[in-house]
Amino acid sequence: QVQLVESGGGLVQAGGSLRLSCAASGSIFKINAMGWYRQAPGKQRELVAAITSGVSTNYADSVKGRFTISRDNAKNTLFLQMNSLKPGDTAVYFCNADVLSGNARYLQVWGQGTLVTVSS
Repeated sequence: QVQLVESGGGLVQAGGSLRLSCAASGSIFKINAMGWYRQAPGKQRELVAAITSGVSTNYADSVKGRFTISRDNAKNTLFLQMNSLKPGDTAVYFCNADVLSGNARYLQVWGQGTLVTVSS
């Protein structure tokens, strides 16, 4: 079994910064692509940023230039540095990973989410 645990969410004023982390644990052989998604109240979950195992990245247009996704493959950890935060960034942020488990199964794993609230 593989688990993702996010941390780093909280309340911040507009223009501020937060750094989210997502730690993967369990029976992991390899983690391929990883990503951050978010879901605001009453809206669908959307992709914020993604990163491959080879560290190629892509971002939603709404966060380009403000957010940076990165990963530490040695520690199976994903990060999201969020700068110049706006009230529109308020959402629950979820970590996602494509995992090849120790028993050779491909898994799509989600974290439980961490709440980011940006006040105006």
